[in-house]
Amino acid sequence: MLIEERRREILEALGREGRVLVPELAKRFRTSQVTIRKDLEILHSTGKIHRTHGGALPAREGALEDPTLREKEKLHRKEKFQIAAAAAHMVEEGQVVILDSGTTTTAIARALCQHKNVTIITNAVNIAAELAGTPLEVILTGGTLRRNSFSLVGPIAEETLHRLNADVLFLGVDGFDVHYGLSTPNLLEAKVNRAMMEVARTVVAVCDSSKFGRRSLSMIAPISAVHRVITDRMAPKSDISLLRKTGIEIIQVHAGQRHAAPESSQTLRPTKRAASRRSSSQ
Repeated sequence: MLIEERRREILEALGREGRVLVPELAKRFRTSQVTIRKDLEILHSTGKIHRTHGGALPAREGALEDPTLREKEKLHRKEKFQIAAAAAHMVEEGQVVILDSGTTTTAIARALCQHKNVTIITNAVNIAAELAGTPLEVILTGGTLRRNSFSLVGPIAEETLHRLNADVLFLGVDGFDVHYGLSTPNLLEAKVNRAMMEVARTVVAVCDSSKFGRRSLSMIAPISAVHRVITDRMAPKSDISLLRKTGIEIIQVHAGQRHAAPESSQTLRPTKRAASRRSSSQ
């Protein structure tokens, strides 16, 4: 196989799977890991991919990039499945859970569908439809429909949220930069996300490793507003270390496992940081 053919196939695999790993590529192309690393470095230098420790991710989008829900569903499926399983494992009977719009939170909704005596608040029309006919009670915020994400935004959605309270918010983001904060491409979506954070006792960011280091147009909140993060084990070690130093609890899942095996397993009782923020706002 010619070098260019191999690199083209690497790009095709990245497009299909959402990420590629050096050992897997070496095995697939029957070549050395040194050769694969060189291929990835060349593709990274030309802007075709984003090089990461142990592999590569798709080239980073611009701050205005706002892919549709269907486009996002094709990426990082294994990671989202495991993140969703870990999130669902935390939810206890009798709790109120907020799910914002997105493919990771949609996966969480599916993982929660067999729970009983749990109330879901969401601004995502597709999540509400997904949960119809399940034992879960579902509250849809209302608002103006964003076709890209099937989410409801605007003053109606924000006002509804401010009249409610929740035990936990599972928040999916487009950008997770440990220095800048959480971000999304849409200004109205960011405002709804902030309203969700204000009424939830515990805020859990749920995102696969491809979101780390990214900044989208609109900032939702600084990292200090988050209590827990659920991600996969490909997340940058330096970012994970910094988050832990700031007191944020980290759960990392392994996408290769059939069932979620989070680094730490616990139910969602308010953290000390959450309780402190709650009491200071009263």
